[in-house]
Formats: sequence, structure tokens, C-alpha cells
Amino acid sequence: MDNFKLIYRILKELEKNMGNEDFSIQSISAEALKISFSRWEQLLILMQDEGYIKGIVTAKALDEKYRHIARPIQIEITIKGLEYLSNNSMMAKAKEALRMAGEII
Repeated sequence: MDNFKLIYRILKELEKNMGNEDFSIQSISAEALKISFSRWEQLLILMQDEGYIKGIVTAKALDEKYRHIARPIQIEITIKGLEYLSNNSMMAKAKEALRMAGEII
């Protein structure tokens, strides 16, 4: 699956569960998204680096190439993450409207 689709799915699930004390990270886990754990972990780190999410702690040992996420993982969506969802939703609607307009003409 495309990285941007994965990011969108993760953010959408976090938005849906804002304020939900019972939210489980399992709903956006590597298994749930059907991707490798290492890819999932690096996507979450990138999302936090870009400001779309907050709440993960990363660490990197001297002998490791990449940063890894420390447990527990308590992710929250940020304003920037909400804006990402909003902008992508509007782009999808505009793209669909243009496609439909092209079919009419």
C-alpha cells in the first residue's frame, strides 16, 4: 500500500478516536495495516517529525541505523494532522468533481 494512504488511514483513525480513553494502538498496528513492523515504525516516526502526530518517544543505540519507538506508544493527532486530513479530503472531492465533469463534457 502507498505510504500516503497508510498515513491517511492512521490519521483518520486517530481523528475518529480523539479523546477516546479506550483507544487501542492495535487498530493502527502494523498487523492491522498489513505492513512490516519496521515500515510502520518508521512511518510513525516520520509523521511525528513532520508534526502530524505526537506522543511517541524514539531512541537510537549507537549500533543501530534507524531510530526506534519506545513503549508505551500513546499517539495523538495534532492540528497539523487534522489539516492534512482536511486538505486531502478536499483534494479528493475536487479530483472526483473534475473527473465527473470530464465525463459529462
